[in-house]
Amino acid sequence: MADVTILFDRLRWEEKELYEKGRELGLDIQLLDVKQQPLELTNVKRNTEIAETVLQRTISHYRGLYYSAVLENYGHLVINSFAASLICGNKLLTTLLLAKNGIPTPRTYAAFSMESALKVIDKLGYPAVLKPIVGSWGRMIAKINDREQAESILETREMLTDPQQQIYYIQEYVKRPPRDIRGIVVNGRVVAAIYRYQPEDDWRTNIARGGKAEQIKVDGELEDLMIKAANVVNAKVVGVDAMETEGGYVIHELNNNLEFHGAYEATKVDIAGEIMKYVKELVRR
Repeated sequence: MADVTILFDRLRWEEKELYEKGRELGLDIQLLDVKQQPLELTNVKRNTEIAETVLQRTISHYRGLYYSAVLENYGHLVINSFAASLICGNKLLTTLLLAKNGIPTPRTYAAFSMESALKVIDKLGYPAVLKPIVGSWGRMIAKINDREQAESILETREMLTDPQQQIYYIQEYVKRPPRDIRGIVVNGRVVAAIYRYQPEDDWRTNIARGGKAEQIKVDGELEDLMIKAANVVNAKVVGVDAMETEGGYVIHELNNNLEFHGAYEATKVDIAGEIMKYVKELVRR
């Protein structure tokens, strides 16, 4: 039986690096494609084909979420847990917890019809930002510059068959430098941090969309905020995204299944090694 199972649905650089770093630490690592391994729901005994300690690394939010739920029901330890993945993977739930725990975050509304969404956008003022509650890489995020554009985008969302697209997550447009900050938190410690600069032709900073990364050293205030944000969702390996504003830092998103190749290239910090050192500690227990 392997010491650790790494779940994936597409084998990226990150999963390969985690596998190699784990082996360097003396761990017996199993790579498991969740698309090829069904799970029985009515047998609650631990699945002996999968290690007791599991690192969840699927690209698909829903595959990873429900695979984690089943494995935890069997008695496996999953990093990150179903509960942490559920919250981090849902911007609405993340915002609720950040606000409840006093962590500064952009002013945000949820609206449940096109009419109420328009009222919220008018209230926040233009530009405003409309995001899907589940999604990554900056997909389907819109900067809304005027009422006409708001009506057009909302009408399109109304026609989509996914009911989640009719839950409107509307956020103030934060005045910031042309960058945001990604901190990588492993077991309550910021192990690396980068600026993510937006490309010339886009206001979004996602590296997957062409954003550029640069190493930074976070100050004590931001480090404390990032660690607190990770702790309130009980995420042990998480990307915490922050923005610089005139009023101070705001935390705007958490990523429970982060890609870190860009951060590694910018910082040369052994992020995979830091993650697998933490995983090894769990295996010892």
